[in-house]
Amino acid sequence: MDELALTAGALYVIVLLRAGGTFAVGWLAGAGARRSRFAGRISSAKFRRAERAIQRWGAPVVAASFLTVGFQTAANFLAGSMRMPLPRYLPALLLGGAAWALIYATAGLGVLEVLGRLFAERTALGVSAVAALLFAVCGVVVYRRRRAVPSCGDTAADES
Repeated sequence: MDELALTAGALYVIVLLRAGGTFAVGWLAGAGARRSRFAGRISSAKFRRAERAIQRWGAPVVAASFLTVGFQTAANFLAGSMRMPLPRYLPALLLGGAAWALIYATAGLGVLEVLGRLFAERTALGVSAVAALLFAVCGVVVYRRRRAVPSCGDTAADES
């Protein structure tokens, strides 16, 4: 249990520094944009409405972003660039970061431990599992790319 607490604590510090740093970079980028040639666009009524909405309701989105993959950085940067007040941002950061750290300290490290044992005890099975996983990922990527690019027959039908 001590190892789990230490791991979760270390991951918590890491996520607080990473996400807090992303928020700070977003804050600075937003401040710079407000002084740049984009200041006219940023001062529009639509933008100000969006900024107020994020300032008021963005905290749950920031907290929930820690439960996703790939959305955390965008949510924290956007919260910073849209000047979400720290009294709203910090609780979301602390709560979401704690959830992230606990998930990775338990499930994430559990998966790594299982993979480590698999490779140590049955190397051929471990290599086969990784190869099958890579093959599946490559297959999904190829399938999506082929589906996204229209074939010659599709473009001709669209033009007529």
